[in-house]
Amino acid sequence: MASGPMASGTLVPDPATLAAAPPAERSSGDIAVAIMVAASLCHLLNDMMQSMLASIYPLIKTDFQLDFVQIGIITLAFQLTASLLQPFVGLWTDRHPMPYSLPIGMGFTLAGLVLLSFAGGFLTVLAAAALIGVGSSVFHPEASRVSRLASGGRHGLAQSLFQVGGNFGTAIGPLLAAFIIVPYGRQNVLFFTLAAFLAIAILTYMGSWYNRHLIARRAKGPTLPIPSPVARNVVIVSMAILILLTFSKNFYMASFSSYYTFYLIDRFDLSIQSAQIHLFLFLGAAAAGTILGGPIGDAIGRKLVIWISILGVVPFTLALPYANLFWTDVLAILTGLIMASAFPAIVVYAQELLPGKVGMVAGLFFGFAFGMGGLGAALLGLLADHTSIAFVYKVCSFLPLIGILTVFLPNLKTARMKLRTLAKT
Repeated sequence: MASGPMASGTLVPDPATLAAAPPAERSSGDIAVAIMVAASLCHLLNDMMQSMLASIYPLIKTDFQLDFVQIGIITLAFQLTASLLQPFVGLWTDRHPMPYSLPIGMGFTLAGLVLLSFAGGFLTVLAAAALIGVGSSVFHPEASRVSRLASGGRHGLAQSLFQVGGNFGTAIGPLLAAFIIVPYGRQNVLFFTLAAFLAIAILTYMGSWYNRHLIARRAKGPTLPIPSPVARNVVIVSMAILILLTFSKNFYMASFSSYYTFYLIDRFDLSIQSAQIHLFLFLGAAAAGTILGGPIGDAIGRKLVIWISILGVVPFTLALPYANLFWTDVLAILTGLIMASAFPAIVVYAQELLPGKVGMVAGLFFGFAFGMGGLGAALLGLLADHTSIAFVYKVCSFLPLIGILTVFLPNLKTARMKLRTLAKT
């Protein structure tokens, strides 16, 4: 049987089942670097297209004489489809693998871009935003799954490589919009359909690889499901902690992505251009941290990376609101580098807590992270309106203290070793 009672009455994995199953950190097949790179590139293209949408809000507002409430509704339509659908898509595809869902999902994004470029009114823009969000919901859990399968067991590396593609895409989307769409009109959104067509081609290739992987796995016969190495109540508590850690990270990161330039202009009297350069330093450090977080987690353990990346930045975040410009840059770079390493480790740790639910976990955390970023930006903006932009950074400086909850996360490697030792005896 798959579980057995403990003195507490909690159900835990049966050691014999766990011993018979392959290790949770190992995947079948050798590392497929081309697939991982393809997934990262498509993540770049996907997030570039979705970040472009918000970048052209001023054009949309002018074209259709919209008010800010309507702009907010457009954002809501995008976020609802892009965030809330992701875990459900992942849960469905965990149970019913669909190798070619990736290019189909990107087809929704393509349809949204075409609709946006020819939109004749507010409702059409709303539908276009929702379609782009649906494409994103299909993409994130499935592409993360394929990248993990291609990792040859180096799951942290795969997650970091996948995530950094999205970081770069989010960064260059507004830049391309500024040069291609804003000067020449909304119809130039069609230029971004080239990126969608490229992504569809690459995702079709990835789908073919994934299909061959599924066929090979079925040919080997049924495999035993891998149970969680810890009790069900521990899984529930651990997932709640990971969600809180994601909340603290993304709320704090939202303060930088949305308001850091305003903070620098207000506190140090910088020009807009100069403030953007300082923001780039933070974003570049965050991208580097994303790349490093996964491989370091593979090497030293994900719980330790989560400890360091959340709680370890507290001295830097607490000092930042009181630093001069030079030390503000230093502290921002250190914070971005260390804090960004958390997300790959959190996602892979959660996938190890819930083996067999790779897509659902990826969808849950990508969707939640995206949603928290949007909600954080809105709430911090409200706080800034009622107090000051400097006060926002003083409040946010305490958010990483939530990282102390990491102490309650179990050591999954130790848990697996104990159960295998018990199975042998």
